[in-house]
Amino acid sequence: MTRTFNWRLVFRTMGALTTIEALFLLVPTFVAWWYNEADLVAWIAASLVTWVSSWWMVGAGRKAEKRVGEREGYVIVALVWIVYSLFGMLPFWLSGALPSVTDAWYETMAGFTTTGSTVFRDITVQTHSILLWRALMQWIGGMGIIVLSVAILPMFGLGGMQLYSAEVTGVSYEKLSPRIADTAKHMWLTYIGLTIAEGLLLWLFGMGKFDAVCHSMSTISTGGFATHNDSVIGFSPAIQWTIAFFMLLSGINFTQLIYLFRGKPQRLLHDEETRWYTGACVIAGVFLSLGLLVHTHQWDSLRHGFFTSIATITSTGFVSADYMLWPPVLWMGVFFLMFTGGASGSTAGGIKWVRIAIFAKSALAEIKRRIHPNAVIPVRFNGNTVREQTISNIVAFMFFYMVIIGVAAFCFCGCGIGFDEAIGIAVSMIGNVGVSIGQWGSSGCYEALPAVAKWVATFVMLIGRLEIFTILLLFSRALWKK
Repeated sequence: MTRTFNWRLVFRTMGALTTIEALFLLVPTFVAWWYNEADLVAWIAASLVTWVSSWWMVGAGRKAEKRVGEREGYVIVALVWIVYSLFGMLPFWLSGALPSVTDAWYETMAGFTTTGSTVFRDITVQTHSILLWRALMQWIGGMGIIVLSVAILPMFGLGGMQLYSAEVTGVSYEKLSPRIADTAKHMWLTYIGLTIAEGLLLWLFGMGKFDAVCHSMSTISTGGFATHNDSVIGFSPAIQWTIAFFMLLSGINFTQLIYLFRGKPQRLLHDEETRWYTGACVIAGVFLSLGLLVHTHQWDSLRHGFFTSIATITSTGFVSADYMLWPPVLWMGVFFLMFTGGASGSTAGGIKWVRIAIFAKSALAEIKRRIHPNAVIPVRFNGNTVREQTISNIVAFMFFYMVIIGVAAFCFCGCGIGFDEAIGIAVSMIGNVGVSIGQWGSSGCYEALPAVAKWVATFVMLIGRLEIFTILLLFSRALWKK
């Protein structure tokens, strides 16, 4: 027996969420007016369409039962990224910046999922409003549309627990307060604070005010959209080190960061996932730096090595140097770092270090069991025994992660893309990294990607951003049974 699906609630919630997007669209609209840009009419039209549509959805959901069940929660979480991208692509398409629907959709999905790959061949000719919207999309998608929204949904008479638990990435999530809306507010205040702090530092180190705003939003969201064609290669070492530092912070679980800023650094220092994550950044940074130093004999290898390792592990995708010009062993190292990701509960993509750590510990424990078959050898993480259900969940995640990479790569090969580049694009898209290897390499520009491949890529971006299971559960019969 199945319970009737509450479509009215879905419409009402989607209307409330789209209202938030309509408000965000006013920001680049104001910028277009301020700079007297030719695409102002397109921004006004996009804002009006989004605003009217949002209130139509709210009206369609009147008298809805104010209870978000598991099915409704997963549908809303998956649907909101699609709806946001549909309305978010309107400025690109209406202004003629991206006259192709496929390209406009790709750019928008790459923004909201913080993948950061682009189809703009020349970014520098775009208007201020377009550049700001690209950064703003990533900033909205970085912390998560739902995490933002659960702090606001109570105003519409809606709860957010099911939405929050379906949205927050990683093996588990932690509430800072008894009320889930308060947890979301704490996370967003920290998110905003880091964005302002980085923007001010970038400006103090010589970056223009507008560029500083855009790059700070792209950094904290671990998105990677830049305002220059060469990413951040042309900026000073001080600016690159600043971006690297904030990328590193953004890859940490935001709950741990909040405790740090509350004067409780021991929570962060004792967190095992943070140690795995920071250790990986250091080891990878040393490996890339030494390899590059041997190759170039230049001391800026230290900066480029650490910057590239942090940018790749956190799935930000900024580049301080073209790593495809490095020896193959180094850019292959970058390729393998694309699988990793940041910590759970961060803005980074990828597999996440809590999964990698538990998976590795589970594998080592299995070897010990082979040697001592009668021994009880539990897997521990942060001092606690990891449940078998959690380990099974991680194994299943790893399995589907690799299967999706294989299927996506197969599709890309079918579109005429070479095998190695197809694998690189698939890993980049599901990990929301943006940059890849081969032709697309460190440029992160996918304008030449075939149209069918672009649609496949956007779907893989979405699966990666929603941690796979949110999408797969929608196709499970068990979810739709009582």
